[in-house]
Amino acid sequence: MDYPVEFLRAIPKTDLHVHLDGSLRLSTLIELAKERKITLPSYTEEGLTDLVFKRNYKDLDEYLTGFALTTRVMQDAESLERIGYELAMDNIAEGVRYIEVRYAPQLHMNANMGMEAVVRAVDSGMRRAREETNKKLSDGEPPFEYGLILCAMRFFTDSFSDYYADLYRLHPFSNEQDIIRLASLDLARAAAELRHSTDMQIVAFDLAGSEFGYPASAHEESYSLVHKNFLKKTVHAGEAYGPESIFQAITKLHAERIGHGLHIFDAEMIYSPDIKNKNAYVEDLVNYIADQRITVEVCLTSNLQTSPNMKSVKDHSLGKMLAHNLSVTFCTDNRLVSHTTVTDEIALAANNFAISPKQLKDLIIYGFKRSFFYRSYPEKRRYVRKVIDYYDMIEQKYRIRESVQSH
Repeated sequence: MDYPVEFLRAIPKTDLHVHLDGSLRLSTLIELAKERKITLPSYTEEGLTDLVFKRNYKDLDEYLTGFALTTRVMQDAESLERIGYELAMDNIAEGVRYIEVRYAPQLHMNANMGMEAVVRAVDSGMRRAREETNKKLSDGEPPFEYGLILCAMRFFTDSFSDYYADLYRLHPFSNEQDIIRLASLDLARAAAELRHSTDMQIVAFDLAGSEFGYPASAHEESYSLVHKNFLKKTVHAGEAYGPESIFQAITKLHAERIGHGLHIFDAEMIYSPDIKNKNAYVEDLVNYIADQRITVEVCLTSNLQTSPNMKSVKDHSLGKMLAHNLSVTFCTDNRLVSHTTVTDEIALAANNFAISPKQLKDLIIYGFKRSFFYRSYPEKRRYVRKVIDYYDMIEQKYRIRESVQSH
């Protein structure tokens, strides 16, 4: 069904899967690069869109090239605070009421800025946006809220950041997997400590980066630590690898949400010789996820751009997810790299899959219900109730259900 874009912008929304370093304003990237004397392939928005942040990419590797530029301008607290603030304000401008921004602090650590300073800078930017916005709410309007998700990396080299370079230099006799495990565990300890000793709104731990060849098992100790410290868990899985990656995320890392989950139904992407009946394996996995309400963070545009074999959004597994009653929520992944917004993602889904007004409302509310809300559970319940009431008001204003019935 085609929903009026004004309606989609007006309804309260969430973005539970958005990367800070993939969601800068192009104008900010250019300005910060000039101020910090960082070389860019172009210093115009048009030029960067043509050369780096394209409308379409040939594969995942090309998609990822822009992050080498964005992270270079994110090496000081002022930049991180500004980018966090602007990301929040961009979301607020399109009706997003709750956002969980994720990033890998170790990509931004250097001699002048340690872990706590990196996390504090982003939190400060998001907090400032919240305070400015919530001072001027209209009657019945839900406030803006946010959470921070800290990402460990499945893979990195010494060229990724000063922190990673130092890690390799200081551990010359450790192999790659040992260093990856060490960095992950260090981040997990920091997340748990900062979550409980500061007012920074750290809500969850994530695992990002290349799945193939870099299994979740290297991060079991890290996830066990955050699990014991009551932090929530999400994992990038099923984006470039198959159902086994999602299974590992759930069984080894206690994942409560799955980032992407694109290939959850692809039995042909199961490679373990121990799995004899691949279709039964997929069926059991899907049923388990559905029954446990493990929410899939769906990123349609991003998946289209990084999956050359996907010719149309209709080929996306979202249709099967909806048919199997999985809990899903619509996310941007990277607002800059994918040239998208939450409103765009919802419109893309609604215009290509049979999503009734009732189902749309359920899907939008899933985002709030399955969020890793920073405050207490009773406060979360009250917040979600306010969101539902506001959604109902917007739906009535645009006569959405009446327009469907008349057709």
